[in-house]
Amino acid sequence: MKYLSAKAAGLVACHVCGRLSREVKTVEKERCPRCGAVLHQRKVDSLTRTWALLIAAAILYIPANVLPMMQTRSLLGNSSDTIMSGVIYFWTSGEYDLAIVVFTASILVPMLKLIALSLLCFTAQRGTRWKPHQRTKLYHMVEFIGRWSMLDVFVVALMVALVNIQSLAVIQAGPGIVAFGSVVVLTMVASMQFDPRLIWDQIRDDDTEQDDHD
Repeated sequence: MKYLSAKAAGLVACHVCGRLSREVKTVEKERCPRCGAVLHQRKVDSLTRTWALLIAAAILYIPANVLPMMQTRSLLGNSSDTIMSGVIYFWTSGEYDLAIVVFTASILVPMLKLIALSLLCFTAQRGTRWKPHQRTKLYHMVEFIGRWSMLDVFVVALMVALVNIQSLAVIQAGPGIVAFGSVVVLTMVASMQFDPRLIWDQIRDDDTEQDDHD
């Protein structure tokens, strides 16, 4: 089956408003007639930018899980809690649902996002034809669930506000929350920098070569 892409048809879609325009070869940069954004067939240095953000996120993923997310000072003493220690505390306290939610949103989801985006970048860079429909769905899934990875940050912020207002103890956000927030932001930006159209470029090129041989 032959796929006709917008690029092959001489069309370019605006990455800001989505308007489809006819590509015109000019010396100056072509701009979208609707919003004025610069038009380009593919995101500039998409794979390079995505790989750089993923590597930075992978490096910060380690201190995000090792450093304390929350530091508590009270009459009973001082304590520091990491993400995993919080999961263990909820589990041993019988709060199984909450433990599963925190583990999934704060540990499992960021790790799976790193793996999924790395897979997308690797396959796009190698120009593989492997399951383009499934890879496209995987990309949209990564974009959709990215916003829910900030659960721990919201929980810590809420606990700090509630406990400090009641003057029962002093709770401060630990250094781990900075690393964790950075991981979430970097993976979200990485998914935005990745151009899913790269998944289909090899499909179109192979179909074109096959038609030429025929």
